[in-house]
Amino acid sequence: MISEQLNKYDLILASGSPRRQEFFKRLGWPFRIATKAVEEIYDERLNGAEITDFLAKKKADAFGGLMADQILVTSDTIVWFNQRALEKPVDLADAKRMLQTLSGQMHEVFTSVCITTKDTQKVVNDMTKVWFKTLSEDEIDYYVAQKSALDKAGSYGIQDWLGYIGVERIEGCFFNVMGLPTRLVYHELKTLIIKSL
Repeated sequence: MISEQLNKYDLILASGSPRRQEFFKRLGWPFRIATKAVEEIYDERLNGAEITDFLAKKKADAFGGLMADQILVTSDTIVWFNQRALEKPVDLADAKRMLQTLSGQMHEVFTSVCITTKDTQKVVNDMTKVWFKTLSEDEIDYYVAQKSALDKAGSYGIQDWLGYIGVERIEGCFFNVMGLPTRLVYHELKTLIIKSL
């Protein structure tokens, strides 16, 4: 198992997301958290996974050079609807507007992960389709009032109350919607370690 082999490395998760941190804990990986402030600005001509690929790499590049034993993992998630990105809301009113837009519709969630070492860098991404039922104003107001929407792309967490009552179905990886396509990260880290043996 790669958990034992990762003990030889300084695995760095560059994310303040408690969900991504919990994934790494549950996968049993020894890791530490380190973040760098990065302006999440990108060319408006980018679409879907091009945006998350760009931002995941930008977050990695902010760290500069790495040591030989270090593995850096950065990531980015967006909700994609009507050919535009819905990122984290700026305030509660913005969160409500986003949820009203997504109500009764299908949207896509893109997450990209950039795995960087001293000598290599690879970006992978995943996409999941999510269908919402038609949400009532009371349901949206109740969820927004809990304020958990503020730190989430698209103003919702599929693992939250709104996900329980509002998501009709998904097509693709559930964990990707939460912010990390765990199977892809596992595969890429395993491949990286095998190559280094």
